[in-house]
Formats: sequence, C-alpha cells, structure tokens
Amino acid sequence: MRSHLPPLPSSIAALAQAISGVAHTDGDYTTAIPALSLHRRNAPTKPLHCIYTLGLGVVAQGTKQVMQGEEVMDYAPGQSMLTTIDLLVVSHVTRASIREPFLGLMLTLESRQIVQMASEMELPHRLRDSAFRSISIETLDQSIVDALIRLIGLLHEPALLPRLAPLIQEEITTRLMTGPHSPHLHHLAANGSPSQHIAKTVAWLKQNFTQTLQMDDLAARAHMSPSTFRQHFRAITGTSPLQYQKQLRLQEARQLMLNQNIDAGNAGSLVGYESPSQFSREYSRLFGAPPQQDARRLRLS
Repeated sequence: MRSHLPPLPSSIAALAQAISGVAHTDGDYTTAIPALSLHRRNAPTKPLHCIYTLGLGVVAQGTKQVMQGEEVMDYAPGQSMLTTIDLLVVSHVTRASIREPFLGLMLTLESRQIVQMASEMELPHRLRDSAFRSISIETLDQSIVDALIRLIGLLHEPALLPRLAPLIQEEITTRLMTGPHSPHLHHLAANGSPSQHIAKTVAWLKQNFTQTLQMDDLAARAHMSPSTFRQHFRAITGTSPLQYQKQLRLQEARQLMLNQNIDAGNAGSLVGYESPSQFSREYSRLFGAPPQQDARRLRLS
C-alpha cells in the first residue's frame, strides 16, 4: 500500500499562494466550482456559530479553532479537518494578520460518491464497530495538497474547468477514502451502521426543524430504541436531538433577521417558536445578546 507522505512546507506555501491568488481581500469566496470555497482573514475573529456539512477543511496559513460540544480542536497549516455529517459548531480564526493572513478552503464532498467508493473498495465489516468521529483532524497527504493546488488553478482556466474539476474532486475523495480520514468515511458509508442512521436523521432534522419533535418518532426513524438513539446522537453530534433542533432554529432565525431584515418576533415564529419571550431568552443564551441587538451588531461588523 502506498505510504501517505506529509506535505512539504513548500507545497503548503504553494497552496497558500493559490488561495491568495483568488482571495485577494478579507472575506469568504464562493467559486466557479460549487463545492469549493476559499477563505481569507486579516485578523483573528470572534467565535461564530455555524453548521459544517460533509466536507474537507484545509488551513494553508494561520490557525483556526473549532468547538463541537465540549470538545475544542485546533488545526494549522499542513492539517485537514473532515466533517462526516452536518454539525453545529463554534469556530474562529486564532492567528491571522495583514502581513500573514489566515488562508483556508472548504471542499464539500458527495455522500453518494463516498458510498459508491466504499462499496467498490469492499468495505470490511469490522469498520462498523470501530471508533467513529463525526469530525477529525489529520495531517494532510502531499498528494491531496497537490490535487487541491490543481483544483484551485482551474479557476484561472474556465474553458477546462467543467471537464477537469469533477475528475480532480473524485481524485481527492478517493485519496481521502484510503488516507488517515478513511475509517470515518468508511464507517459513515457502512450500510446499517449507527452513524449512517444518525446522519440520515440529522439530514431530516435540517429540513424539518420547525416541527414539534417526538423522541420516539426520531428513534424509530433511526431504527433504534429511544435510549440508544439519544446515546448515539450525542456521541456523534456532541449534543442532544432537542438541543440540535433548537440551535438549527436559532441560527435560521439569525439569518432571517440579518439577510431579510425580518423582525425578531416574526423570525421566531417562522422557525417554530410559539412564545416570543422563550425565543428571545434562548437566542440570548446562545448568541450572547437579544435578537435585534445581535442582528444590529452583525450588520455593523
């Protein structure tokens, strides 16, 4: 089996240069490759509540910290972060400056492609019982760094991008399936595994978070007893199903106020809250300020 070589400092510098060539100023950059976004920060940032989807995060310059539940993880140049299901996290850039800005990228992955690759690789049954992590940080492979540089380079070759980008994305996924992150991807793809059932439940929750939750119904959807379901859900997402739903509601309300200028009362109602006071109380507890005050603060920043 091919050894997985850590990236050379020169290749990480080349990746940082490739990102900087697109992300010229502070901000988040969507690209012509829908799965790829590039990120630049010229100073450390405050902790931000957000949702990480199935994908690969890479830091090329600077450092970042991610908190999932009570777990705190730091990752730096030469490391990659894999999230295997949709996770509610708090993240922030911890080291960045104008002279040496934080430079990173996110590449979302296709679950169907992962399942197909896992079946073609004849997934060992023992992986179903191995330790599973919904978020993991590992040293990058030199081969993946090279592929990421080539993928970003295609942004400057629009005529070639439609044909070559899918091939490079498939290459990256294939290398992830055989590298340090592979046990977690294999576990996610294992038919009938608890993590796969929880992943499907999380996907359903994202689409139906305004509904009133019945724990027995959620457990049945995951083909588990209520107690087993709660145990697996917390182990994988870092929170309880009800807390997960609550944070989904509050984050959606925040986006409604920020992007559509909807007032707090209507935002709370739209995401499923019947009591405005309960919405305001839980919003303040999560984001550190009442809804309207928080929205004003975000607009100013």
